[in-house]
Amino acid sequence: MISVYIIWGSTYLAIRFAIETIPPFLMAGVRFLIAGGILFGIRRCCGDAAPSYSEWRSAAIIGIFLLVGGNGGVVWAEQKVASGIAALLVGTAPLWMVLMDELHPAGRKPNRWAVFGLIFGFIGIIVLIGPPQISGLGVKVDLLGALVLILASLSWAIGSLYSRQALLPISPTLGTAMEMLTGGVGLLLLGILTGEFRQLNLPTLSGRSLIAFAYLIVFGSWIGFTAYTWLLRAAPTPLVSTYAYVNPVVAILLGHLLASEPLTPSTIIAAVIVVGSVASITVSPQGSRTIKTQMIKKEE
Repeated sequence: MISVYIIWGSTYLAIRFAIETIPPFLMAGVRFLIAGGILFGIRRCCGDAAPSYSEWRSAAIIGIFLLVGGNGGVVWAEQKVASGIAALLVGTAPLWMVLMDELHPAGRKPNRWAVFGLIFGFIGIIVLIGPPQISGLGVKVDLLGALVLILASLSWAIGSLYSRQALLPISPTLGTAMEMLTGGVGLLLLGILTGEFRQLNLPTLSGRSLIAFAYLIVFGSWIGFTAYTWLLRAAPTPLVSTYAYVNPVVAILLGHLLASEPLTPSTIIAAVIVVGSVASITVSPQGSRTIKTQMIKKEE
């Protein structure tokens, strides 16, 4: 459990270091192509059946929402927003999942804990990105970057909910590899369309960026994911779901300690509100199921 807390909480800072000299979409695209390609090859060599066209289509849809929209939004926004703030805003994905589940005609109505979590979660967002000159408690958060992160968490929530009924391989590891491959292709195309190849200058890539890039592949995509899938089988779901509100705290502390990101009163207050709201949703029956769905798909 500790490895999941630290590894996935640290990926936000690793992303910040990686995109210092590597264009964001290209970095993310190549990361997922390498991680997904090797993982796919291993699973096929271990005897997993070749995926059907329908399974590839489902994996592509999920990969677009989770990795292109979700992770792609994170890597782009971290050019403008501190890694700890990014983790906190992305951590609101369970709020969107419960809200969309409630609005869907076939969805379940939230109980009082889920309603409490939704209300206070969005209050936390307002506290985080509200004008600091009014409260005098924090530094200004780039509004465009914050908006992209909110949309990224919404995209992650949509992909997670879609995955409930999606036709995927029996092996969850093979399915995740397919999602990484299709999402990686989408991110690479996005990098090409936005002209990132013209920005890429191989001789100027820093050692810190390359180490962070390797860390994201090895620790974020492989070790973290492997530990997580083992926990899903061996540990109670409520315990494993605590990652959803521990990761932002780890990211904020690491960003402050290792990258000198400001730790302001407004950030602390917003973190307490958002983390508390996600925790309240986790303990509700509806939130427990939706977060479990998200956990199975999360590998960031």
